[in-house]
Amino acid sequence: MTTRRSGLREQKKQATKQALREAALRLALQCGPENVRVDDIAEAAGVSPRTYNNYFSSREQAIVAAVTAERELRVAAAVAARPASVSLSDAVIEAIVEQYTDPGEHNRDSLLLIITRPALCDAFVDTINTIELPLADAIAQRLGDTTPHVAHVLAASATAAVRIALQQWLQLSTASLTTGGLVVPSGSLPDLLRTALAPLAPALDAAEDQARQRSPQ
Repeated sequence: MTTRRSGLREQKKQATKQALREAALRLALQCGPENVRVDDIAEAAGVSPRTYNNYFSSREQAIVAAVTAERELRVAAAVAARPASVSLSDAVIEAIVEQYTDPGEHNRDSLLLIITRPALCDAFVDTINTIELPLADAIAQRLGDTTPHVAHVLAASATAAVRIALQQWLQLSTASLTTGGLVVPSGSLPDLLRTALAPLAPALDAAEDQARQRSPQ
């Protein structure tokens, strides 16, 4: 009974968080993020401002969360889903590129919103750190019995590479602002991610080779 109650409580928390982030993005698109208050988001989601503060520390964080929701888990799951015949470097790089360039439900309008607001850009980049621990777990599962720090170092390096690529992409996107609107260089994001992650491929593959040598024949 306790386990079931805990499961229901967690489902309710996830539902509340989803309602808040969706309300935040909806209001930001309708009114402009600078015109949205935390109280507005809480009211739209049907909760109190105090409850809002249990989930998000700012309106920017809530708005960006609607775009990046659970991406860290999707990246890790995508790595784990790659068959053993796919090299670790390909599994990690393609999983990251896939999840960061997935069009998504709100992608175009929300990305336009993020790119045009520096505070949202900063909040967007800050979310990158969340992929590190789930990615480290996924890498560790692929490597099997290995020293614990190896997977964490590799995941931290991949996280840093993603941050560099996204910062470059945001700079390019901001530079694409025109009087008639915004041109988003969406085609360049996969290339930037692959370029930033490419130097990590030898380290990922070397770790995988060492893991194979240690495993019983």
